[in-house]
Amino acid sequence: MSTRIAFLKGHGTQNDFVIVPDPENALDLPAAAVAALCDRRAGIGGDGLLHVVRSAAHPEAREMAAEAEWFMDYRNSDGSVAEMCGNGVRVFARYLQRAGHVEAGDLAIATRGGVKRAHLDKDGDVTVGMGRARLPEGEVTVSVDGRTWPARNVDMGNPHAVAFVDDLAYAGELLAPPPVAPAGTYPDGVNVEFVVDRGPRHVAMRVHERGSGETRSCGTGACAVAVAAARRDGADPEVTGEASTYTVDVPGGRLMITEYPGGEIEMTGPAVIVAEGEIDEEWLRAAGL
Repeated sequence: MSTRIAFLKGHGTQNDFVIVPDPENALDLPAAAVAALCDRRAGIGGDGLLHVVRSAAHPEAREMAAEAEWFMDYRNSDGSVAEMCGNGVRVFARYLQRAGHVEAGDLAIATRGGVKRAHLDKDGDVTVGMGRARLPEGEVTVSVDGRTWPARNVDMGNPHAVAFVDDLAYAGELLAPPPVAPAGTYPDGVNVEFVVDRGPRHVAMRVHERGSGETRSCGTGACAVAVAAARRDGADPEVTGEASTYTVDVPGGRLMITEYPGGEIEMTGPAVIVAEGEIDEEWLRAAGL
């Protein structure tokens, strides 16, 4: 390809992304090229890649085009395709605003996990409607360095195993996926969160994201953690009729998660565009683009 490719770099609570605008879906982004772009030493570097495409131009999103003009074609840093990324949605929304496609206020974004509603606050935060959590039945355990903990199985459009521990250091280095049992519970892999209490309705977490390793933040993971903590604490908005809000500290910052009666979950946090530029042509050829 002789034409340079534009890119931006952004992050949400230090969960960082390479952003590739491609409204008409003209770019072929094979897994190896995505992994090369996300490489922190030889590429731009990121926990994932946000491929920005008009919904009508992408075969996986055309049915959502009437509801959401833009599709977040999200890729993990290893190049694999993912259903959703909560921090990614916030950064995606911030990019659309920066590019002049939307203004502050409400907007809809198509994802493989369905259409997500976002609100761009004037103070810089972005609130995203994350949908409902599903709590699949069955006991799950997570193990690290000879320790084993029970974990709550939470589905936020992508799978999570949430383990409450006494010390976040127990999670170890999180370079490899922590073993989860029973084997076969998550045939496509799972995001694993380790959680400690910081105060009333206030927790802190570390996460191993499938396909990315440990990241500084995970939006869907923070939602899964808030739901798991609420159920552990006996708070279920479906039962009480009252919204449940948890503060979730991640290594890269802080997210506010609210679950409403009816099941809808909202996540609020910052989203920042750091830089923009063009990818070098020679590098592109070497990466196979």
